[in-house]
Amino acid sequence: MKPFHPADNIQDLQYFGEFGGVNPSISDSSTYTFLSAKSMFDTFEGKMEGCYLYTRHSSPSNLYLGQALAAMEGTETANVTASGMGAITGVLLQLCQAGDHIVSSRTIYGGTYAFMKNFLSKLNIQTSFVNILDLKKVEAAIKPNTKLLYCESVSNPLLEVADLESLSKIAKKHKLPLVVDNTFSPLSIAPAKFGVDVVLHSLTKFINGSSDAVGGVTCASQAFIDQLRSVNDGANMLLGPTMDSLRAASILKNLRTLHVRIKQHGHNAFYLAKKFEKDGLKVVYPGLESHMSHPTFKKMMNEEYGYGGMMTIDVKTSQKANELMELMQKQNLGYLAVSLGFYKTLFSSPGASTSSEIPEEDQKQMGLSEGLIRFSIGLDNDIERTYQSMKRCMKEVGVL
Repeated sequence: MKPFHPADNIQDLQYFGEFGGVNPSISDSSTYTFLSAKSMFDTFEGKMEGCYLYTRHSSPSNLYLGQALAAMEGTETANVTASGMGAITGVLLQLCQAGDHIVSSRTIYGGTYAFMKNFLSKLNIQTSFVNILDLKKVEAAIKPNTKLLYCESVSNPLLEVADLESLSKIAKKHKLPLVVDNTFSPLSIAPAKFGVDVVLHSLTKFINGSSDAVGGVTCASQAFIDQLRSVNDGANMLLGPTMDSLRAASILKNLRTLHVRIKQHGHNAFYLAKKFEKDGLKVVYPGLESHMSHPTFKKMMNEEYGYGGMMTIDVKTSQKANELMELMQKQNLGYLAVSLGFYKTLFSSPGASTSSEIPEEDQKQMGLSEGLIRFSIGLDNDIERTYQSMKRCMKEVGVL
């Protein structure tokens, strides 16, 4: 397979500001003027390139960010939204209508799970949640009214790794689009290389990297993005999940350093995972040979970016998990907080936070323990120092 260099693709994009600035100018306007009524009509109908009508439709800043993210993922184009859920829900509603069916991985972000199970069911759109690692079960779940396959490259929070190439073959066999959330593995995995049709991200996480903005993106073919943007029946147009131009500009600036940050996140997470596994803890990290999907990740990865910054440790009980997280925060090792991709380490107990929308019985079936701690490992300079400090905390609460 031809080498893919996502960071180079981002770097090669060049935008000049209005007065020669090294950053593109921000159009701080919600509406735009026209010299003729016909130009306004043609722009509204999508027949005028390079013209803007109304910021809910498009804006220069959103267009620049979308182009950069499409370059990163190797898709024809992209559309940015005000949140990751804005991107996910728009895609699902665009592809499905009443009476349709979705086949989804059972281990996905809690908000996505809740939307599929609780919200879409009110619209008579049903979802079958399956073990995405069992390809026979995935194919067996497909029905005549199935409209798409959905999964995450690396699942939240269990860090299961989907075999995207095999899933793509199943999807194409049944003439279905494969939709993949790649939030946990930007740069490390490029799903479109393996036949994925729609690639989603929460920009809030690694891509922005500073926990000060919320955003999402849909990376796909020009034809599908045109459908999402249609003024007549486009979900991203009519539901209004519009990203603010100022936010788009700030995320684009942070995107330029993503390759540096992802390498450091991955280096630090791999270091800690190896150390804590050697100490006898139950660690899940895709870079470890003990990870059941390690070969799958290794087969798909862009090697220079590593295995990602996400790691879990199971300390068996929620009491121990809470004690440890509170102590680590007190010792300035990070924050007891949801989300990921920050410069400081973030840790949380998914069963009580980001996966709390998933019923306890379903959590148990998928292997989500009450003592599981999800770590988004930060950009610490001296990771051995961090390891020693975390180890002291673990000994103090009786985890080690």
